[in-house]
Amino acid sequence: MDGSPKRSSRLSATGIAGLDNVLGGGITTNRLYLIEGNPGSGKTTLALQYLFEGVRRKEPCLYVTLSESKAELIDVAESHGWSLDGIEIVELAASEADLEPDNQHTMFQPADVELGQTTKAVLAEVERVKPRRVVIDSLSELRLLAQSSLRYRRQILALKQFFTGRECTVLLLDDNTSSAGDLQLHSIAHGVISLEHLSPQYGAERRRLRVAKLRGQKFRGGYHDFNIATGGLDVFPRLIAAEHVENREQAVLTGGVPEFDRMLGGGIDFGTSVLLVGPAGCGKSSVAINYARAAATKGDRAALFTFDERAEVLLRRATGLGMDLTAQIKDKTLTLQQVDPAEMSPGEFAAGVRRAVDGGDGHAPAKVVVIDSLNGYLHSMPEEEFLTVQMHELLTYLGHKGVVTFLVLAQHGMIGSMQSPVDTTYLADTVVLFRYFEAAGEVRQAVSVVKKRSGMHERTIREMKLDGGIRVGEPLKEFRGVLMGTPTYGGETDTLMGPANV
Repeated sequence: MDGSPKRSSRLSATGIAGLDNVLGGGITTNRLYLIEGNPGSGKTTLALQYLFEGVRRKEPCLYVTLSESKAELIDVAESHGWSLDGIEIVELAASEADLEPDNQHTMFQPADVELGQTTKAVLAEVERVKPRRVVIDSLSELRLLAQSSLRYRRQILALKQFFTGRECTVLLLDDNTSSAGDLQLHSIAHGVISLEHLSPQYGAERRRLRVAKLRGQKFRGGYHDFNIATGGLDVFPRLIAAEHVENREQAVLTGGVPEFDRMLGGGIDFGTSVLLVGPAGCGKSSVAINYARAAATKGDRAALFTFDERAEVLLRRATGLGMDLTAQIKDKTLTLQQVDPAEMSPGEFAAGVRRAVDGGDGHAPAKVVVIDSLNGYLHSMPEEEFLTVQMHELLTYLGHKGVVTFLVLAQHGMIGSMQSPVDTTYLADTVVLFRYFEAAGEVRQAVSVVKKRSGMHERTIREMKLDGGIRVGEPLKEFRGVLMGTPTYGGETDTLMGPANV
């Protein structure tokens, strides 16, 4: 059940689906709002989308520009494939005539004359157009003309009083260039939306927004990632798993390898997560792909998100192990997305997973999700904080939706003592441990299930081979120290599966 607030008829939709979700449906009509952010953060694009939504609803719309020219606004609109038809644009930016000596004021303070003229022109246009939606861009010009904080505050209060009773919703844009940390308008505005434009040391720029204030209305707090693409802002609301609790029938996913399913107590319960952890190349991804393919073969869609491996390499490797995914990919029961973490924010990734599970990407809702690997997700975005907490929220959401989630985590090292780059074992319901070990002069692979919250599981350590498929042998009862990678043989019979992988 979605716990987001129900939309009121008094709310004005912004035209940005993700932002409306954050706001609980939109912004209250006939109020004054502040949209603040550094240059390039997306304020103008957001404002234009808000006005386009008004045009779609056949509401009169007015854009008052004090800094940008009408030609610049047209260029912004055309870059998104928009037309400004239906939006009244009033350009009050400085003109070429203002540079003439005869137009320079000498007897009066220039700000006194210019501020009065600017305000009068804005009010006159509002009276003429009688708009339902107004954008004033930007307040930095008014702040500079006012020259003092007291006069500036009084001017904004006068504007607010003027718009009161005129059935007009106003967005004031502020680029934060005139006075750093100026919070005067926060107390005047009915709501405040802050946009941020971040530049990591590597990769594409990141943008996020936060609703700093919204009087009398429940909204989704915190930071929400967003992108600016052709077509406008794409906002990815922060995922709150508690809003998506659902009651679902219990079912079990099997992978077609009886010994492996037996180790897992008969299979993997839907609505749980599985962490596959071990050194590189020991078969973690292959096991995850095997279960995803088994689900897809039965008609349940599986969605694979790969951070470390190119899609074509993964498909070729799966085919070499006897797991040809061509048929499943063709009938869309298995989808594969290669993720570039340098170009994608955590919020956008979580939104992509959510679309796959909800069926919002145009395919059937996914019942199995594979994230390969957590190393790529956690460490390719080193400047992002609280990624582990975001992953916990994502896994909880997937559990509520009845999805089986496979997380692949590569440990540091190959033989002997292993170290994980991050402790994620507490996140998963089931933990499957993979190891290399030496026996009879060969390097072999072992697998064991060390944790399963949802039921009983086998506690043995078995040998695993990848030779045309996944094969699991008998428990390694005669060996000691397999999990340490340095086993000793203490039995009289050889329980190994023949020659190691070639």
